[in-house]
Amino acid sequence: MPRYPKEQGFTLIELIVVLVIVILGFSAIGISMSSGHDTAEIKAAARDMVSALRYARGQALMDHEETTVDFDLEENSYTISSRDKVYTVPDEISLTVVTAQSELTGQGQGSIRFYADGSSTGGRVTLERDKAKLQIDINWLTGACELSDTFDDTD
Repeated sequence: MPRYPKEQGFTLIELIVVLVIVILGFSAIGISMSSGHDTAEIKAAARDMVSALRYARGQALMDHEETTVDFDLEENSYTISSRDKVYTVPDEISLTVVTAQSELTGQGQGSIRFYADGSSTGGRVTLERDKAKLQIDINWLTGACELSDTFDDTD
C-alpha cells in the first residue's frame, strides 16, 4: 500500500491565533485613530482662527481702517467686524482670550483690534481640549499671528 506524504497546511488553532493577533492589531489602530481625531479637531479650529485673524489684519491694511475680531467666550464663537458670519468653536474645546483692557466689551467678551498700519492691540488666544493646548500669539507691533502647540504627554 503506497504511503501518501503528510499534507502540509495549518491547523485550526494556528488560524485562530493569527486571527486574534490581527483583531488586536486593528483594535489598537482604531484606538490611536480616535484619539488623533481630538487633536485634529483642535488643530483645525486653531488654523481657522489664525486664518480669521490674518484676514482681519489684511482687511485693516487694505481698507485703511480698524478691523476687529470679536470673541464671545460664553458662546464659544468669534466674528470679524467686516463680516456678518459667526464662526463657532466646538463646545468640547475651551477658549481663552487675553487682550488689552480697553478691548474687553462685556462678561466673557473681548476683541483683538488690528489697525491700518498693520499693528494691533496684541494678545493671546488659547484653545484647550483634554491634553492638547494650542496658543495663538498676536504681536502688538506687527499684528502677526503665530500658532504654537503644547501637548501634555505626562500620564
